[in-house]
Amino acid sequence: MKHKRLPVPPFTLETALQKVQAAEDAWNTRDPEKVCLAYTADTEWRNRTEFLNGREEVKQFLFRKWKKELNYKLKKELWGFRENRIAVRFEYEWQDESGNWFRSYGNENWEFDENGFMKKRFASINDLPIKESERKL
Repeated sequence: MKHKRLPVPPFTLETALQKVQAAEDAWNTRDPEKVCLAYTADTEWRNRTEFLNGREEVKQFLFRKWKKELNYKLKKELWGFRENRIAVRFEYEWQDESGNWFRSYGNENWEFDENGFMKKRFASINDLPIKESERKL
């Protein structure tokens, strides 16, 4: 029997919400080694203008991301789902090495394999400079 990452498709409202919360919780650890395990070995990503192929590229991307995006805090919200696909909206806040704060907004489209691993992730993201006093997360 192949390893499964529960919940698996086809998704219901309850299981789609669980999948979104699990992703939020994992990303908020800022642990690339842990986060990358949610993706297939041959996962395909588009993150902003960067295209990634495979879990190893994802892991290296996440190391770079969280080295740059300090004090990162993420909130995800289920936007829609069907069968093996989930759409989310998200926002996260982070600080650069100069102490400037940002809130990043975006949408992601996810596609999962039959074992519950994400095989495709397409993210569109915009950054908004904010003052520390404007932080929400």
